[in-house]
Amino acid sequence: MSRFAKSLAVLVAALFAFPGLAQETTAGLMVHDPYARVLGGIGASGAVFFVLHNHSDADVTLTGVSTGAAQMAGLHTHVESDDGMMQMMPIDGGIALPAWGEHIFARGGDHIMLMGLTEALKDGDSLTVTLTFDGAPPLTFKAIIDNDRAP
Repeated sequence: MSRFAKSLAVLVAALFAFPGLAQETTAGLMVHDPYARVLGGIGASGAVFFVLHNHSDADVTLTGVSTGAAQMAGLHTHVESDDGMMQMMPIDGGIALPAWGEHIFARGGDHIMLMGLTEALKDGDSLTVTLTFDGAPPLTFKAIIDNDRAP
């Protein structure tokens, strides 16, 4: 086996060994490093974080999100109020994602808010999320529950 073939085999094995490195794609859109945090059992809330890449020549807008793991899932962000307090707010109108651009969903910023969890999720479990777009087909991915992950 050549050195190139061995290197390629190691890379492919690493992608399967570390799910955070695996990426879901559709129509040039890619989700990278998805994970979720949950705050309790059934009926509780949580959030999903990831990087969304647009590897296409077309601008798209992320317009919605759904999951069977919660009664409600939505695009949310944190906004600083006049008194300096951070408030979580829904994002109206979606999130524009320019051609060859990316958008980061991170703690303390934009994220997918989950309310009314439909199952008790613990570290290592996963949930399935579907993103909907204006200008592209839906993109479905799995996020691993990782409550210990640092921001």
